[in-house]
Amino acid sequence: MRLDGYRFFFYSNEGNEPPQVHVESAGKGAKFWLRPVSLARSAGYDARELRALRGLVEAHRDDMEQAWYAFHRS
Repeated sequence: MRLDGYRFFFYSNEGNEPPQVHVESAGKGAKFWLRPVSLARSAGYDARELRALRGLVEAHRDDMEQAWYAFHRS
């Protein structure tokens, strides 16, 4: 999924971790837990970008969570 120039995606080998989404752009990366939405880790994003990313995750959390379950059940 692409939103506002960011690529949101999942990895297939995430073991028993709870639902999450990864985001990348311009060599930067972050990982957000989906319930509750919280930052798990970040590399390269500043505080302003992380606030914007968190807002995108919060706005699209339900769709991201549904996609996460569909991805990991296939």
